[in-house]
Amino acid sequence: MAMLKKEKSRLARKSRIRKSIVGTAERPRFSVFRSSKYIYAQIVDDLTQKTIVSCSSLEKEFKSKVKSTRDLAAATLVGKEIANRAKGQKITSVVFDRNGYGYHGRIKAIADGAREAGLKF
Repeated sequence: MAMLKKEKSRLARKSRIRKSIVGTAERPRFSVFRSSKYIYAQIVDDLTQKTIVSCSSLEKEFKSKVKSTRDLAAATLVGKEIANRAKGQKITSVVFDRNGYGYHGRIKAIADGAREAGLKF
């Protein structure tokens, strides 16, 4: 199946961004992925290649709290929840990886939600 031009451009931007962004144990990478239905976030230590914390709007607890899993409210809630889970792992500062997406809409909402909950970028 042929890759769409928009997706191909996003992947090119993603590879350029990932050349300079590296998550360490002290400051892991906060990676975001959005699909048409859900939004996913994870905090990754790139040196050990381990996912420390993950969260998504696909989880049952989010589906009951929000009207839709694809809007700004769901993204903000996912951002707050991943920040709370990161605090449980004693992570306070991260490097934000927008994964090639533009910094607006749901990507901005998840970042703002994480900042509100105390995560530093």
